[in-house]
Amino acid sequence: MEGGGAACNPRTVEEVFRDFKGRRAGMIKALTTDVEEFYQQCDPEKENLCLYGFPSEQWEVNLPAEEVPPELPEPALGINFARDGMQEKDWLSLVAVHSDAWLLSVAFYFGARFGFDKADRKRLFNMINDLPTIFEVVTGAAKKQTKEKSLVSNHSSNKSKSNSKVRESQAKYPKALQPKDEEEGLDQEDEEEHGETLCGACGENYASDEFWICCDVCEKWFHGKCVKITPARAEHIKQYKCPSCSNKRARP
Repeated sequence: MEGGGAACNPRTVEEVFRDFKGRRAGMIKALTTDVEEFYQQCDPEKENLCLYGFPSEQWEVNLPAEEVPPELPEPALGINFARDGMQEKDWLSLVAVHSDAWLLSVAFYFGARFGFDKADRKRLFNMINDLPTIFEVVTGAAKKQTKEKSLVSNHSSNKSKSNSKVRESQAKYPKALQPKDEEEGLDQEDEEEHGETLCGACGENYASDEFWICCDVCEKWFHGKCVKITPARAEHIKQYKCPSCSNKRARP
């Protein structure tokens, strides 16, 4: 299975963490920005299906590996069977929990296989633990307080702006285009203000050189690149809805 095995074996803490982040990003896409496609692929009429995340930040719904034991730990089997028996939100949360467990098992499988000592295992765990879990990204549990703090500070400093799209394109993105020495102080202030804000798609932190946009429905922040929105396009959007909110409203 492409990406499902250990085709490129990460051997250092940094390589394992990079592998972890890639797989995590792919699974987060499946459960957020690509949720409609993911939902359709998890047909309860099919056999046991698993959600795989690959180091390339791609995802795949597929049958479990045929070899026993598999080359890598297997994701949770049969996620599709519960699809129509649960509320979609609860089902996605359940898949997210199992996805987190699988990511940890894969990371520490590599750690064990390549003889990580206690210090390396601790460093790997700390690096992983600095990222929000997939469950936290999908449910918004970890982002609630930081999102509220970001929104309050953003509203107070941008009261004259007409909407969140203009705020994002004018207040954040152009700073990456300004000469660094002129904007260094502002960048630092902006980083401190929004540094804990997490992207609703990939779960990564805010950075001053990246364009962000806020969903007017769920009020989550997203990298423009994650939801395919450019600063120019944002200027013409009166009310932005993220892919997840658009899909929910479109579904009867």
